[in-house]
Amino acid sequence: MKYFLKLNVISILYALMVFVPLELMLNVYRISRLTNWEIGMVFILTGVTLIVAIIGGTILLFFLTKKWLDGRKAKFWTVILWVPFFVIFIYVFASLFPITYGGDSPNPVTGLIAIGGLIVYPFYILILNSVSMVSDDKPIRIP
Repeated sequence: MKYFLKLNVISILYALMVFVPLELMLNVYRISRLTNWEIGMVFILTGVTLIVAIIGGTILLFFLTKKWLDGRKAKFWTVILWVPFFVIFIYVFASLFPITYGGDSPNPVTGLIAIGGLIVYPFYILILNSVSMVSDDKPIRIP
């Protein structure tokens, strides 16, 4: 049961890792309107957040996967398990913060970028799980 909970926690973290940058990217105009920042500043902050989330999330999830899900092939379920959590996060966010002002709608190109990212993301998780499975912490003994 503990392993099942750890598997779900890591899947939730995978979902959050893609949810936060995606929502920031889709809500650039809303953030600009609500904070009175220029659109260029919001794009820069969104880009920086995206890079930090990718690098920090990769490091965090690599070590968590290695520590919590070590040695079991069931860790590859995270390639699929992040999807329902992501859908729940999107549904809750869209329900709590609906777009009521037409100027806040994202560009169509942003949707294409999001679709492309969501198609590639399971392969990213698969590679991260594979690398965490192959790498080991055993010291190298020199004869």
